[in-house]
Amino acid sequence: MNPERRARIMIVEDDETIALGLEAALRLEGHDVRHHERAEMALDDVANWKPHVVILDRMLPGIDGLSALRYIRQQHGDLKVIMLTAKGAEQDRIDGLDAGADDYVAKPFSMQELLARVRARLRALPPAPAQDGDDIFSFGDMRVDLRRRVLHKDDDEIRLTTHEAGVLQYLIEHRGGDVTREELLEKVWGYSPSMQTRTVDNQILKLRKKIEERPADPRHILTIHGVGYRFEP
Repeated sequence: MNPERRARIMIVEDDETIALGLEAALRLEGHDVRHHERAEMALDDVANWKPHVVILDRMLPGIDGLSALRYIRQQHGDLKVIMLTAKGAEQDRIDGLDAGADDYVAKPFSMQELLARVRARLRALPPAPAQDGDDIFSFGDMRVDLRRRVLHKDDDEIRLTTHEAGVLQYLIEHRGGDVTREELLEKVWGYSPSMQTRTVDNQILKLRKKIEERPADPRHILTIHGVGYRFEP
């Protein structure tokens, strides 16, 4: 799913101030938003509304966030869940991730960072079906199905990981232009652009091995020294 498209975001948060701020920010991003103060109401609504992402507070009255998360994983295994909590200790983060959270954000948090993490979770979803075949893109002797995350070359079918597909989709959408490493970190992974990491470079190397005839001398995913990368069909 392209993060720029409208998505359904459910907030499960009993702090009204935080919930109102999140609702306003997510609606400004163009998303449909529902808010529940208790997990019991949210779990009933998940099956009917089918949200793309749930922002779930850990400390809730009644059913707590971890219990709600375990239920979501049993009943809706592919649903993206971001845990939101005042607990920032390492063990609390581990507990949330072990229970099946896709991401974990401790309060107080930067609204812009949380929105970036939501965009990253949306990008990790399979691309929504396109109306005019724009989920299929051809370049060189290759055809990529962004919805299914599959590359076709001659008679071979090459599978892409979620992040490989996210990087390639973003590069294709911005083809012909320079894309910075920081931009990819924020848009695909939801990380802070200031983070020092080789994540992007490593992902590009993996993509080149699948796409390029000669990965050491690429024709399609070009390195722009001092900037980042550029996709040339």
